[in-house]
Amino acid sequence: MNAPTPPTTAITPTNPNTLQPMARQERLQLWTELLELQHRYVSALDNNRLEDWPGFFVEEGRYEIIPKENFDAGFPAPIMYCRNAGMLRDRVLSLRNANIFEDHVYRHSTSGLVITSVVDGVVHTQSSYIVVITNQAGDSSVYQAGIYLDEVVQHGGEWRYRSKRVVYDTSRVATLLATPI
Repeated sequence: MNAPTPPTTAITPTNPNTLQPMARQERLQLWTELLELQHRYVSALDNNRLEDWPGFFVEEGRYEIIPKENFDAGFPAPIMYCRNAGMLRDRVLSLRNANIFEDHVYRHSTSGLVITSVVDGVVHTQSSYIVVITNQAGDSSVYQAGIYLDEVVQHGGEWRYRSKRVVYDTSRVATLLATPI
């Protein structure tokens, strides 16, 4: 009879067949580093440091916001799509200089960050988010809720997003989607 693998050397992901065995300390270190990346990401957005946003991605990083119904049906129809950091930088320039939209403030709350796989140096994660928006009058409301599906890689000794898919549950986007989620 084979002895079960001790919990200190196993990972309990959503799909245990997609993760390489990792020591508990190594797994916790990785999770902590990815959680810090996510917190720095939402802090930049919440504090209107949009110029920092492209720096969270590798140069060929992909960013998209897609409705849950399109995602579930397999339709590649995002409402926002950037296929590299140049497009992310252009998005910020447009927001600062060309687009007209009501001033607002976002506040993100994230939870449930789970490492779903580690394959060939790419860490796949999933987490939930909710965004509260506050308008110029000071009225706050839930703007959007959904999940982040991320692919994260090491770049220059730091974690960066190779892909960030924002899959929103909200049935419609209440106002112009200007600022990244």
